[in-house]
Amino acid sequence: MKEQSLDNLWLAQVLFDLEAVQFGNFTVSESAVSSPVFINPKALISNPTAFRVAIKLMQQEINLAQSLRRPRVHPFELVAGVPVGGLLLATAYSLETSIPLIYARSRPEGTGKRGIEGHFNPGDTALVVDDLITRGSSILETASLLEENGVKVKDVIVLIDREHGAAERLHKKGYNLISILKLEVMLTHYMSRGLISEETYHGCVEYLRSKQGENSANGN
Repeated sequence: MKEQSLDNLWLAQVLFDLEAVQFGNFTVSESAVSSPVFINPKALISNPTAFRVAIKLMQQEINLAQSLRRPRVHPFELVAGVPVGGLLLATAYSLETSIPLIYARSRPEGTGKRGIEGHFNPGDTALVVDDLITRGSSILETASLLEENGVKVKDVIVLIDREHGAAERLHKKGYNLISILKLEVMLTHYMSRGLISEETYHGCVEYLRSKQGENSANGN
């Protein structure tokens, strides 16, 4: 793999090329609100090279954060994927790093009960992984279930932060959020490459500002 492939803007471009980023009028499932941009990071599984780059970027970011004089990521013994997109990423990350994988099944499936899949020891710390975060509801649900079962959660890593105030919301619950890509950075890249119009760009940025303003007004 070429060294220049390990770049978040390269990944943003691949997501666009895979039609994983679309513009129009969409309902974001997690927050059930209208949005002018839709992102589906799960499309990366169709492109093994890009999927591998996503995992390498995650690994690179975690290693950097842990190597600082004041580390921004706590030590962890487990990686926990948020179904479904986060579980795909966490599985690949586990295979890349040899860190054991678990996942919190918050809803019964088939004959399975609500609980944790995979082996862990009470007191272990897990790095929570998801593909996309809007307000963080799914991640908070996963973290809560992990902690109910004796697994500590300190840090969360996501591929894309839609910048709807999730970082602040998680911080108030005691969790640190790390993201590989932020939505506004992606939008700026797409406009600079002529992939979206200035009108689309400004419309999306205004939407982001309105959501951030709502979160500030609500104290989130």
